[in-house]
Amino acid sequence: MAISFDATHAGLSGLDSDDDMLSDINTTPLVDVMLVLLIIFLITIPVVNAAVAVKLPRESNQLRQAVPETVIVSVDAKGAAYWFDVKLGSDDLLQQRLAKIANQNPQPEVHIRADARSDFEAVAKVVLACQTAGIARVGFLTEPPSSP
Repeated sequence: MAISFDATHAGLSGLDSDDDMLSDINTTPLVDVMLVLLIIFLITIPVVNAAVAVKLPRESNQLRQAVPETVIVSVDAKGAAYWFDVKLGSDDLLQQRLAKIANQNPQPEVHIRADARSDFEAVAKVVLACQTAGIARVGFLTEPPSSP
């Protein structure tokens, strides 16, 4: 048994078949938005996946002025150590000078300026000498990154 509705009973007798109400949702704007989102995700996903997952320490860089009490130890590309601008002949001489400043009150900071091409061993010797002498504050001087 089928049910049939008569248009005259429902009060729709004035509508023609061409003018019937549209009950479909217009999906064109929805498709446009979805395509834009798809393009955005396709662009951003390779950038996110290209980086190695590493949890970096959070440290704020503070600009500090060198005070006269600051000692600067430099290491050149060949691994030679310098006390300010004077080349040190041996590791013992560096150790003696660091022990002398370790006894000062207040104790000066030691800033290490190492050439990027120097061996790690030469820089590690300076850090070890600072630790052995009892220097409380040791820092590394770097160049700021070049602006693009």
